Amino acid sequence: MKRRDGGSTGASTAGYRQLLLFLFGLLALSACTAIGPPTGARLPIDRDSLQDFALVGRFSVRHEGKAYVGGIHWRHVGDRDELVLSSPLGQALAEIVSDASGAFLTAGEGRSQSAATVDSLLHAVLGYPLPLDRLVDWLRGRHANAGTLTTDPQGRPLHLRQEDWRIDYAYDGDDPQALPDRLFVEREGSVQLRLRIDEWQALPPAD
Repeated sequence: MKRRDGGSTGASTAGYRQLLLFLFGLLALSACTAIGPPTGARLPIDRDSLQDFALVGRFSVRHEGKAYVGGIHWRHVGDRDELVLSSPLGQALAEIVSDASGAFLTAGEGRSQSAATVDSLLHAVLGYPLPLDRLVDWLRGRHANAGTLTTDPQGRPLHLRQEDWRIDYAYDGDDPQALPDRLFVEREGSVQLRLRIDEWQALPPAD
């Protein structure tokens, strides 16, 4: 894999897989600061117009008969995504940053890996595709490419089928503009991801 920033790309692939399977199937950053819960002025959240956001939640991933659980802090602004993954006890494990310059993974003890895109980074590390770029739209109930979307009585996304992916949504209330509180993502024969979103925050556009 081509090195983009001088970071080491020779770390054990098996070790990275174990770490990233905590993501969804997806920091110690002893030297990095974890992204905290969303802060600042609250903007109204309208699902149809939501662009930039921050969320705090928990995930469960099943892959090849194994299950992984943990916490996630995710900040999406423009074409930049910052994700911090933590253990069930809250220990920061890894940070993934993706923008127009590429995608970068930083793990404990300063280990790092990079790629041209976040999807290619995850594919290289995990050994199978995990479309993080698409998940940004799936979270908001959108699908840029061909797909079939079913809505609930309030007009909210309920079931989305896109290529060989299945996405199911669940909500805790009846607000027609509510964002999902739970997301189930599955690729048949590959990976199952469950997201429980504890907090959403709409963010202002980047300057």
